Amino acid sequence: MRLALAQLHPHVGDLDGNVERIAQAYAQGCERGADLVCAPELAVTGYPPEDLLRKPAFTAASEAAVHDLAARTGATALVVGFVEPVGGADVRTRPVAALPGLPPLANAAAVLREGRVERVYRKQLLPNYGVFDEARYFRAGVEPVVVDVAGVPVGVTVCEDLWDAAGPVAAAQQAGAALVVNLNASPYHRGKRAEREAWARHHAARGTAIAYLNAVGGQDEVVFDGDSFVMDAAGRVPARGAQLATDLVVADVDAGGTVDPAAPPAPRLEPLAETWAALVRGTGDYARKNGFPGALVGVSGGIDSALTAAIAVDALGADAVTCVGMPSPISSAHSRRDARELATNLGTGWWELPIAAPLSAFEQVLAPAWEGHDAALAHENLQSRIRGTLLMSLSNARGDLLLATGNKSEYAVGYATLYGDMAGGFAVLKDVPKLLVYELARYANDAAGRERIPESTLTKPPSAELRPDQRDTDSLPDYAELDPILEAYVEQDRTVEEIAAEGFDPHVVARISRLVDRAEYKRRQAAPGVKITPRAFGKDRRLPITQAWTR
Repeated sequence: MRLALAQLHPHVGDLDGNVERIAQAYAQGCERGADLVCAPELAVTGYPPEDLLRKPAFTAASEAAVHDLAARTGATALVVGFVEPVGGADVRTRPVAALPGLPPLANAAAVLREGRVERVYRKQLLPNYGVFDEARYFRAGVEPVVVDVAGVPVGVTVCEDLWDAAGPVAAAQQAGAALVVNLNASPYHRGKRAEREAWARHHAARGTAIAYLNAVGGQDEVVFDGDSFVMDAAGRVPARGAQLATDLVVADVDAGGTVDPAAPPAPRLEPLAETWAALVRGTGDYARKNGFPGALVGVSGGIDSALTAAIAVDALGADAVTCVGMPSPISSAHSRRDARELATNLGTGWWELPIAAPLSAFEQVLAPAWEGHDAALAHENLQSRIRGTLLMSLSNARGDLLLATGNKSEYAVGYATLYGDMAGGFAVLKDVPKLLVYELARYANDAAGRERIPESTLTKPPSAELRPDQRDTDSLPDYAELDPILEAYVEQDRTVEEIAAEGFDPHVVARISRLVDRAEYKRRQAAPGVKITPRAFGKDRRLPITQAWTR
C-alpha cells in the first residue's frame, strides 16, 4: 500500500482555501501512485479554531467542506481532519457542557473514498493543558476506526491519541490495524521530536507501522513544524518530511509493518538552525496572515533588538523591514554606531528619531508633579515610553507591524517597560531566554559567514542605557545564574527551596521568584510571541495576577 502524508499549512478560518490545499495535495498523491493520502488534524478549519466553534455557520461549513472533498475522491482514499457536529452520534458525553449552548462537536477525521464519506473517526483523548483547550469545545469519541486500503488494515487516530501507553492507538492495533496513521496539529518546542518518536516507537513495538503527520505554519503564538515521519514496526524511521515547510511524504507500507520510502528522508536541522527556522516561520506567518506589508524594529545597538531585526529580515525580506534608532542624551556613541551598522549589515530601511526634544518636553510638564518624589525609575521608563509612542505612530502611519524586542528572561522578571519597549504587535523573542539570544545571534553570523549582527553588539555588557553607565547586572543576577533559576521556577514549577537546593543562593532565588510573580500583570498585557520552549508565557502558563502564594 502506498501512503502519502500531506504536510500542509492550513489557515484558521480559511475553509475554502484549506479545501483547495487539501485537494491539490490529494491530486499530487494520486499522481505519485498513492492508495491513501492523509491531511493533518483539523486541516479543513485550521488549528486551533477556538471560539469560531461557537458560530454554527462555521461548524456547518466544516462539515460541508468534507462532503465537497469527498466528491473529488476516487479509488484513492483521503483521510482529513475536520470539525464534526455530532448530534446523536456515539460520543462520550459530559455531565455539564463545556460551553453552554454549544452543540456537540467532535475533533474528527473523515475517511473519504469513491465520492463519499466512508467512515468518521472521532478523537478520543482531548488535551486540556498548555496551549490546548479542547475540553472546552469537543466531545470525545469512543470507537476505533480501521479501514482496508489496498489490502492493508489502517487505523485512524488524531494527535493526543498517540500520547498514551495504551489508549486509542492500542485499540486500533487490537482491532487489526497493521498501520496506524496519526493526524496532528502539534506545536513546536525545542526537543519535541524526541518525545513524538518515543511515543510512536512505544506503539510500533506491538508490530505495526506508525505514520505521524503534522501540520506546518505559524498560528498566533504557536508554530507547527511539520517533521512528519513513517516508522516501521522495528522502530526505524525510513521516511520523513521537511521541518517547518510543506511537503509530501510518500512511502510503501505492507501488512507486516515494513516501510519502504519513495524518496530519501528529509535532512534534519541542527538545534539552533531548527529554533531559528521556527522563529522565522512564526514571525513571517503572523505578519503575512494578518495583512502587514512590513515590520518595524526599534534598534538600540543591543543584542535583543539586533536579533529581532535579523529574524524579521529572514521572515519578510530586508526590503520589508525598517530599523529605527531612537538615541537619547544617555545613548553611547558605540550603541548609536552599532544600531546603524546593524541596519547596513542587514540591508534594511533606516530611520533615526532622536528623543531628546520630546524627553525635555515631558520633563518640563512632569517636573512639578515629580517634586518631592524619587523619579529616577520614572525617568528611565519615560524614555522607553517615548520610544514606544514613536514606533507605534510609525506603525499607524505606515501600516507595518511593530515587533517588540524583549526576551523571555526580561519578561519573566518584569525587566521591561509596559507601554514602552513592550509596545508592539508581536514579540519575536518572548519565549527566548537571554543566554539563547546570544547563541542565536552567533548562529546568525556563523550561518551567513559574515557579520550580520555587529561583533561589538555581541561582546559588550547588556544594558538598557536608560541612565549613565547602566548594566543589566545592576538590577539582576548574571544571566548565567538567572536563566537556570527562571527555567526551574517558570517551566518546571519548582519551589524556591528546591531550586536553592541545587546550589543557588536562596536569597537570590526568593527575590527572583517574587519578581516573576509581581510581573504577571505586565505579561498579561504583552504582545503574542513565538513559542519555542515547553512552557511559554501566555496560554501555556496561566497564573493569577493577584495572589499571595510565595513558595
